[in-house]
Amino acid sequence: QVQLVESGGGLVQAGGSLRLSCAASGRTFSSYVMGWFRQAPGKEREFLVDISRRGLSTDYADSGKGRFTISRDNAKNTVYLEMNSLKPEDTAVYYCAARGQDSLSRQSHDYDYWGQGTQVTVSS
Repeated sequence: QVQLVESGGGLVQAGGSLRLSCAASGRTFSSYVMGWFRQAPGKEREFLVDISRRGLSTDYADSGKGRFTISRDNAKNTVYLEMNSLKPEDTAVYYCAARGQDSLSRQSHDYDYWGQGTQVTVSS
């Protein structure tokens, strides 16, 4: 069982930056592929990026490529999402998720545990 808690969301102006954190409970954090998703009002949950267990591999969706950076610190049981050059269309609730299988995946149904989400609002 893994519990995930996101933090770092907030209100930022267009062009600004935010760093999201997702802290995981338990001692098996390094056994999970970690992903970031987001969901805007009235839209489906969208994959952003995921990172392999040791952080050696990542996969970015086009929406965040070049602007978002995922990283993880297994010693701190935490995964991060650095977001730069934010746009109003990045406004959404951002979720981290953990996947027990040892492969990257863009499919939300492949993830076993989810955080409660953190709101990111980008003003124009």
